[in-house]
Amino acid sequence: MVGVRVELPGNQPILLLKETQGERYLPIWIGAVEAAAIAFEQQGVRPARPMTHDLLREVVTVLGASLEAVHITEMKDGIYLAELVFGDERTVSARPSDAVALAVRTGAPIYGAEALLDEVGIEIPDEQEDEVEKFREFLDQVSPDDFFGPDPTSDPSP
Repeated sequence: MVGVRVELPGNQPILLLKETQGERYLPIWIGAVEAAAIAFEQQGVRPARPMTHDLLREVVTVLGASLEAVHITEMKDGIYLAELVFGDERTVSARPSDAVALAVRTGAPIYGAEALLDEVGIEIPDEQEDEVEKFREFLDQVSPDDFFGPDPTSDPSP
């Protein structure tokens, strides 16, 4: 996985996934809340109160299950579909952004269907690799406040 970036000029967050054994990327436009949830976890930011994906991770654990993998399966009518894969081949349909937010919290691998990558995957030419590196640097530098402003539940004292 590469991470989340904001596409200009519309300020629309994009989840950008890269295949491990190739050069294709899977761009998935996502909501700001989900983008923040993914970015928070990647950066080790712990909000004052748990986010929904933190709650879901805890519920799954308490129920004795574990997330084995996330599969980004297909696109229908311009909308990506994903599955949460649990043990004993149990699956739950999910939005890719929620599935990835949970996967980064549990360490579960994220897979994109080969047919989906063939259909909508993009290659970034070598001359654009600098842009990808700049994006990675951006992810290292971005803070939650960049998405939403200061956390209203945090302590404002100096």
